[in-house]
Amino acid sequence: MIECELKIENRLGLHARPASLFVRTTNRFKSKIRVIKDNMEVDGKSIMGLLMLAAPMGTVLKVIADGEDEANLVETLRNLFASKFGENHEGPEAKANP
Repeated sequence: MIECELKIENRLGLHARPASLFVRTTNRFKSKIRVIKDNMEVDGKSIMGLLMLAAPMGTVLKVIADGEDEANLVETLRNLFASKFGENHEGPEAKANP
């Protein structure tokens, strides 16, 4: 079992698109994954569970992976969070003033 904390750094938090990406990522692995915010724990392979966390930017999630490929799963999630789920953080005003 591996536990780690991951901070949500994308501007809009864990909304539908990053939650979907999270679930698609975790479903590639055999290990079980639990995600905890405050006192709420959800299955990391459930998009509805992740959305119920209502996790905005700055939220720190506790992630617990358990299974044969847990180390690879956690490393992949760390990279996903570090990439801010691939979201472009430039707003319309940034594009208007290059």
